[in-house]
Amino acid sequence: MNLQKNILCLMAILIVSACNLRNRSIQDFLNNPLGNGETVSNQELRLPSAIVVCRSRQCAPAKLSMSKEYLFNSLLHLLENNTYKKVLLCQADPTSKTCLENYITLPITAGITPTHAYIDHVKLTDVIIGKNTNRLNLVLNYNLTYGGQTPDCTPAKSMLFARSVNHVVLEDAGYNCKMTSIGQTNIKTIFAIDYVDLDYGYIGGHYSIGFSGPAHGGGSGYMIMRLPKNAYPLSPALKDNRKTRKTARETLASEVNIPDYDNSSHNSTVNSGGVEIFPISK
Repeated sequence: MNLQKNILCLMAILIVSACNLRNRSIQDFLNNPLGNGETVSNQELRLPSAIVVCRSRQCAPAKLSMSKEYLFNSLLHLLENNTYKKVLLCQADPTSKTCLENYITLPITAGITPTHAYIDHVKLTDVIIGKNTNRLNLVLNYNLTYGGQTPDCTPAKSMLFARSVNHVVLEDAGYNCKMTSIGQTNIKTIFAIDYVDLDYGYIGGHYSIGFSGPAHGGGSGYMIMRLPKNAYPLSPALKDNRKTRKTARETLASEVNIPDYDNSSHNSTVNSGGVEIFPISK
């Protein structure tokens, strides 16, 4: 009787597992036979044959109407306008360029536990023009979570490289995240751009993200980076030095005991030559 019950239980497990085998790998089945009902379909990372650029509400392949330098400069303007901003990431459809989820999902194994990692945004910390005219050095801070936890991650030193008008890739040398108690996990990202919307600040392309270390795994697919500002006009977030200049003026006046007069109503001089203590404001 017990043998029959065991056989029936085994058959039930095999039937339930077989329903999910079509969308699961052998390694995933061995790690978690019953599964958790969540599947992630990885797409092949491929370089696009053409990059579509949208400007003035019109979209066309970049190779038809612009050069590599124009595309590179447009991306530079777009990124500089969004320095220190939070860039949203979403899993998207490569054909319609619409978001399917407000994050990207990556199947990983943290220690011995199968789980999923999620990235919903990245902070663009810095944009630096490289020595070569076709390269941008970026500092990105990815917001990565897994299993309801947010690990401490180092900034990702990335590079946006434009080899030709049809080949623009964003990649990094790898950044570390403290995802387990036994060590650091190294994460590397490649993003092959095939869609740039200068009017709305969208950058789309196929990505590949890999984990190595105590947490390993990764995935690939199509995502869109949604920047809060567009590329027009060029208005990067620069530091304002007016406050610093005012402080220096007040410091100098206090050191030489000069009264703080209003330049518009009083012209102060230090000698008979008529030399003004402070320049007249423009």
